[in-house]
Amino acid sequence: MNRNKTHVAIKGVLFDFDGTLTHPGALDFQAIKRIIGCPADEPILEYIETLNNPQRDELMKILEEKEDQAAETSRPNNGAEECLSALKEMGMAMGILTRNSLNSVKKALRKFDSITIRDFDAVITRDSSLPKPDPDGIFRAAKFMRLLPQDLLVVGDFRFDIIAGKAAGSRTALLTNGGPSVMLADDPVPDFIINNLEQLNNII
Repeated sequence: MNRNKTHVAIKGVLFDFDGTLTHPGALDFQAIKRIIGCPADEPILEYIETLNNPQRDELMKILEEKEDQAAETSRPNNGAEECLSALKEMGMAMGILTRNSLNSVKKALRKFDSITIRDFDAVITRDSSLPKPDPDGIFRAAKFMRLLPQDLLVVGDFRFDIIAGKAAGSRTALLTNGGPSVMLADDPVPDFIINNLEQLNNII
């Protein structure tokens, strides 16, 4: 991890949701892929998008049901509430960018004790933007946060977060949750690598 604070001021932090603000494992992507017949090496949303109606609508309904179930059993990630509370005290703009539905985000945030959806300046889901790794959601979030994309630090636990952040011109932090890096050889390199969210204090 780069332990030196960045020389260029970060004015806002845009977080991924599942596995980043929430504890990893609540949403079992591989199990969902098996249920809907999605190839193991293909992203779920992109696979569903290749299908025709009514199959596409049917599989989206299954995905939304699984996301809702995961939201009910989810819990804040290690250090998430402390990190968000510290950023809030600093007056830092905060946002969420997720490939999930808005409904599942709202449900999962109810598990947080000190943070509510009102603490975020932007909550961008697949309902309101093109999904990551497309940078569309970052541009939309930046507008809500009244910032430029280059003012943002994009934080996430998956390679799509880093790819989207780099494409938008934002700085990026890969959250490993203590595991190995998920980045592939041809992927852009994250600006920072952190094991837990409390380590963001070393960056901002």
